[in-house]
Amino acid sequence: MKQQENNIPLCAKCSLESNGIFRNLTSEETDLLNFEKDFRQYKRGDILYREGNRISGFFCINNGIIKVFKTGFDGKEQIIRFARKGDIIAYRSVLSNELACTSAKVIEDCNVCFIPSEILISFIKTNSTFALDLIKLACHELGEANSFITDIAQKTVRERLAEILLLLVNDFGLDNEKYLKISLTREELANIVGTATESVIRLLSEFKADKLVELTGRKIKILDIKGLEKISNVYN
Repeated sequence: MKQQENNIPLCAKCSLESNGIFRNLTSEETDLLNFEKDFRQYKRGDILYREGNRISGFFCINNGIIKVFKTGFDGKEQIIRFARKGDIIAYRSVLSNELACTSAKVIEDCNVCFIPSEILISFIKTNSTFALDLIKLACHELGEANSFITDIAQKTVRERLAEILLLLVNDFGLDNEKYLKISLTREELANIVGTATESVIRLLSEFKADKLVELTGRKIKILDIKGLEKISNVYN
């Protein structure tokens, strides 16, 4: 990790491009944010923060991809979400003044801005539009968590894997050859679905045999979205 002053992104430009949480700040608040933030660069595999630690601020993603996860008693990860350009992470620990309830690890080289806790609290107190946007964001993430819990309880692993592939298509898109624009290990996929790595490997082979996907190393080509939708019961 190192800083490069010339590459520090301007918050107003970044928020406009990503429609991020800071888009409704005043010019004075944006200037304060630019002055107080700490620009950081991370490589794949780097840890931003660990579950159980106290953190003095939160992170806004300028580019790259970060996985946010919890660790079980057996050391196995459960991936909660992926953060990318315009997203913020660790803000709930700031709001609750509690230890970090998740960990964050880089899966694609990224630039982030670390923002001190007092800046977030100040904006909430002085900017009602920003505060409402933050409440909506927290509610949206809570809704996603509730949906995930329902899926774990009611869907088979095969259904969940198909749904996760569709969500990755929706969140990250496909390149010109129909490959997912995010590269995940089989273990990481299993940690999203909530199952063993061996189960994901077996099911991906079945999906390949059924001509739903093609596999090239970590890369997954999506061949039949309608077929995945049928398996996932996503619209039922």
